[in-house]
Amino acid sequence: MTDFEWEVLAAAMTIPYGETRSYKWIARKIGRAGASRAVGQALRKNPYAPVIPCHRVIRSDGGIGGYGGKRDPRKEKMIEVEKEVATAVTQP
Repeated sequence: MTDFEWEVLAAAMTIPYGETRSYKWIARKIGRAGASRAVGQALRKNPYAPVIPCHRVIRSDGGIGGYGGKRDPRKEKMIEVEKEVATAVTQP
């Protein structure tokens, strides 16, 4: 993996459990605002999913986007489950 790809994965690890961020957000976080598509390609190569939570990265318009380079309902399901768990553990 390249340094860029590791930067992307490190940024993805900062996304809190139960939350999502956009490919554009990751690109800005690593100082490469115009690299949203490259961020997606780097996440596609993630060898440690779901430990490194690439499933928490979505499109800027709120769409789910791909998972592992293709449409996969598991991504949406993982996001839903994380949101449910995060809500459950923060409720009094």
